[in-house]
Amino acid sequence: MAYITGTNRYQVEAQLLSLDEMIDPSNKVRVIDAYVNSLDLSDLCFKEYSSSAPGQKAYNQKDLLKLHIYGYINKIRSSRLIEKECNRNIEVMWLINNLIPDHVTIANFVKSNKDSFKKVLRNLVALLRE
Repeated sequence: MAYITGTNRYQVEAQLLSLDEMIDPSNKVRVIDAYVNSLDLSDLCFKEYSSSAPGQKAYNQKDLLKLHIYGYINKIRSSRLIEKECNRNIEVMWLINNLIPDHVTIANFVKSNKDSFKKVLRNLVALLRE
């Protein structure tokens, strides 16, 4: 009996696509990106992220906010699961430019900005309903 077979996992393939070309123009991550880039986070009272590791540069607040909104929309609440998505999900890779913040960084950012997140998410939901 003949079966449908996939490609050989050891076959070397050259992909000539950028991350931008892999993401559909109507994908929701493009909406998240445009929305967060339009925000002034200092007006929304977001606290400046500071790393606990000496010498480590801080992540951009907008990148962490994009990641949190992506998790919220896709029902991913755990910072550990969001960290996993950064390693394997092309949409997340596109959204935050291949950054991989650790779960502690994500959790601390969310914990220190709970009230600001509520404002942003309410505003986003209202905008999407229109």
